[in-house]
This record gives sequence, structure tokens and C-alpha cells, in this order.
Amino acid sequence: MTQQFDIAVLGAGAWGTALAIHTARMGKRTVLWAHEPEVVAEVNDHRENRTYLPGFTVPEGLQATTDLEKAVRQSRILLTVMPTPYVAGVAAQIAPWLTDDHIIVSCSKGIDNTSLETVNEIFERALPRRLHLSLAYLSGPSFAAEVAAGLPTAVTVASLDRRLARVVQAELSTDRFRCYSSNDIIGVEMGGALKNVIAIAVGTADGLGFGHNSRAGLITRGLGEITRLAVKKGANPLTLQGLAGIGDLVLTCTGDLSRNRTVGLRLGHGEAIGDILGSMHAVAEGVLTSRSAHRLADKLGVDTPIISHTYMALHENLAPRVALEALMNRPLKDELLL
Repeated sequence: MTQQFDIAVLGAGAWGTALAIHTARMGKRTVLWAHEPEVVAEVNDHRENRTYLPGFTVPEGLQATTDLEKAVRQSRILLTVMPTPYVAGVAAQIAPWLTDDHIIVSCSKGIDNTSLETVNEIFERALPRRLHLSLAYLSGPSFAAEVAAGLPTAVTVASLDRRLARVVQAELSTDRFRCYSSNDIIGVEMGGALKNVIAIAVGTADGLGFGHNSRAGLITRGLGEITRLAVKKGANPLTLQGLAGIGDLVLTCTGDLSRNRTVGLRLGHGEAIGDILGSMHAVAEGVLTSRSAHRLADKLGVDTPIISHTYMALHENLAPRVALEALMNRPLKDELLL
């Protein structure tokens, strides 16, 4: 097939739609792939993703499709934006259509519940080795609605190939969307995944009325847990001091647009987790990631009490107040993040 598009965004949730709006606004020929025909119809006919990102007009140059093969074959750069449980399936599906000219930029955040793989590890398992240096990973503090609105945003793009990271950086950066390059994939991936779990813990404390002191303590100690776990997997600790680490963590823990913080708030207000999730249209990655992060920490022998107690509150019926108070009553220790 002849190349028709510059960029294909695979996944039409709020984040995927926002990225498609951003690239189309740049003047790049963009196609947005969605699994749901009704979402494609909304974008093409009404110029709005009313299901996942209502209130934002889609540029006229943006097309939506349910034809995944067309989107992949007719584009050079692929932004993959789907929940972590679907990454392996989509990667395996698109693998036969990928060429050495493709650039794949993962914009998903999470750790698989079964394999305990981060998104980069899933891609590296699912795609041929020859494509591994064509992979990049985008993460950082970036609410979909603010990107769609054109508000200033800064993110990190990581790749094993620094040249590729700089290519993606140049392709996606504008005066309202600034990309920094990195070669620390592990740090960028772990920061993006684990901050969602800490955001649920912070939201829960806020829902219980524990105040700003508790919020600051949980964010700071949460960063320590993220850093310990990431470094154990080979990350550069400085990455966790940057956009993909503390930047994304602060945003997700404190911003009212955060789905994971919202889950925690409602949990702290006394709602059952099943009722919370049943009422949400979009995915709160931290609920699933809490399980995989807890298991991964146990497997690697890393102490992560906030992550572990959040997991127990979400999946083992530990009362939120009991979980948070248990953190305060742990044995006293020196403050040492690593």
C-alpha cells in the first residue's frame, strides 16, 4: 500500500485522541484507529470523540478508521495507545505489517498482571528483534484534556537508539508540546506505570480527609518506592527525578483530571472498588498495576509498603483507613530512598 499518512494513532481513548488531535494540529496527516465503529463514526461525522474525549473538536485533517492494517501499512510513525492488557495482542497483530521504515512509539503505561512485564518488555517479546531499535516510549505529566486543549506540556521520549529518540522528539515537539530525549527506557516505563498506584494511595488519603501533610508524605515516600523498584530493574535513578518520574507522579497524585486519584478519592469516601470501576468509562491503570507492582516487588525483594498496602485495599478488602494507618505504624527507620 502507498503511504497515505504521516502518523497512525492506535487506540482512540482519551489519550490516543488527544495525541491524534495534537499531531493533526501540527499539519501531519494523521489516522486514528479505534476498535469501536461508533467511535470512528463520532470522529469522522461529528469531529469529536464523544465517547472518550467529549468537548474537543477534531481537526478536519484527522481521519478515523476501524481498519488496523490500513492504518499501519499506510503510516510511517505509529503511536500505540492502548491499555496494557491489550498491548501484546495488538503488537502481535501488527507485526506482519511492519517494515524497517516504521517507527513505533508506545504511549501506554503499565505492568502486565500475568507476565509482570513492562510495556517495552511486551513489545520486545512480541516483535522481531530487527524492530527493537525502531521502538520508542513516550511518558511524562500529560493529561489528555490539556494536550487536546493545546496547553503547554513537557514529556520524555526514550529509546535504546538515541538517534531514534531525537527523531521522535523532533516529529512531535511544538511550542505547546515539548519532548525531551532519553535512553533510559526502564526508568521511563517504571515511572509511568507505578505513579498510578501511588496516585490511588494519595487520593484515598485525601478522601479520608488526612490533609496536605499526608499527601506530601505519600508522594515523597512513593517516589522512593518507585525509584527502588526501577533501579532494581536497571533504571538510572536520575530518570525518576525527571518528567517521567516525579513530574508524572505529582501530576497524577494532585490533578483533578487524574482517573487514578479519583479512584482513591472515592475509595476514601467509602465506595466499594467494584462500584467505582463499574461506573467508570475509561481505564484507571493503577488498579491493575497495583497487583502486578506488588507481585514484582515481592519477586525482586524490594520493600514497597505504599504499593503493597494499596494493593491490599484494592484487591484484598483491607479497609482504606486501616491500610493508611498501618503505614504510619511501621517500624521506625532512617530516611533513605535507595
